Amino acid sequence: MTHIAVIGAGVTGLTTAYALLDRGFDVTVYERNRYAAMETSFANGGQLSASNAETWTQWGTVLKGLKWMLQADAPLLVNPRPSLHKMRWMAEFLANIPNYRANTVETVRLAIAARSVLFEMAEREGIDFDLEKRGILHFYSTPKDMAHARDVNVLLAEGGLDRRELSASEIREIEPALKGDFVGGFFTESDASGDIHKFTMGLARACVRRGASLRFGVVVEDVAAVEGGARVRADGVEEMFDGVVVAAGIKSRDIARSLGDTVNIYPVKGYSITVELKDELSRAAAPWVSLLDDRAKIVASRLGEDRLRIAGTAEFNGDNLDIRADRIRPLVSWCEKYFPALSTEHAVPWAGLRPMMPSMLPRVGRGKHAGVFYNTGHGHLGWTLSAATAEMVADSVAAELRPERPAARPALALAA
Repeated sequence: MTHIAVIGAGVTGLTTAYALLDRGFDVTVYERNRYAAMETSFANGGQLSASNAETWTQWGTVLKGLKWMLQADAPLLVNPRPSLHKMRWMAEFLANIPNYRANTVETVRLAIAARSVLFEMAEREGIDFDLEKRGILHFYSTPKDMAHARDVNVLLAEGGLDRRELSASEIREIEPALKGDFVGGFFTESDASGDIHKFTMGLARACVRRGASLRFGVVVEDVAAVEGGARVRADGVEEMFDGVVVAAGIKSRDIARSLGDTVNIYPVKGYSITVELKDELSRAAAPWVSLLDDRAKIVASRLGEDRLRIAGTAEFNGDNLDIRADRIRPLVSWCEKYFPALSTEHAVPWAGLRPMMPSMLPRVGRGKHAGVFYNTGHGHLGWTLSAATAEMVADSVAAELRPERPAARPALALAA
């Protein structure tokens, strides 16, 4: 059989494994944690958001980063301590500013294509992940922010996304729980929200049912391209494969370097709180429509009856998972500002490291050696894009390493 190794059991690794199974490959997934989805796929903002596809590669982001550098609770925080990796990443980020428009449009197209594939995966396998197809509401408090949102909407429309501009009164009609004064907003009805951890855990079980081998709690020590395929050494045990897909989040950079490829991922930390809605008043006061506050860079998603996920901020501080109180507090304060009747007594904090490329586009496809492929570097849109990039990389693998057995069932198809 044609046997493919996948490194990483986050949402990108497991959507990749699933797509490879569809094409008739034998699949082995390596994961250093005891369970799937225990790192960046554990507690993100919960949004499947084509409407959040604007890339950060613009001068406005750079100026805000400089302005906020010494503000501990800033939406974007850059540790001023230099490192060679950080400086190289920032230089490439600046070099991608001319590509802002094109990369934003491409990201929108990928996000739209991914939707139907992800929903079909979940429906096929009966995965319950607190999916809410109620759209995503962006809201704005100043005319300047609203004007920028209209400019961004032109790019999103160019990528094929249908959105509706809202007045302040229309915002209240769509989500009555949201309190505050707004000048307007945008509503993307086709966007959705849910629990990424529950989805990925469900997909892991589906992959096992379909014959994949999932090896949890093992550390991949080396990946090498060799004649006839790829060799993976994990916990001292070597195994040969016909090919390998690297979907290892922030560790993908090191693996790529050992394979002779450059995948310039930087770990960009994001934080979240999961507010437990333990009383009836809090459950009634919490929103059901998923929200995005562009100025604060904070999102909110309802996860079933009794949880509200609030997430945001970006921190350039290396491979550091410390949960800082001064970064969590703005999330709690945001919740109390816009949902004053909701109790934040039980708010569970979390931090994750987004694997981000300087272009803000993921690295998908073939490496320089035969049998080596990548599906990584999705940044803040890992869940949103994962189903599309999984299909893309699986197609690349199938084109080069045709499976020796027929597919068990038709592969899912990307939207045109």
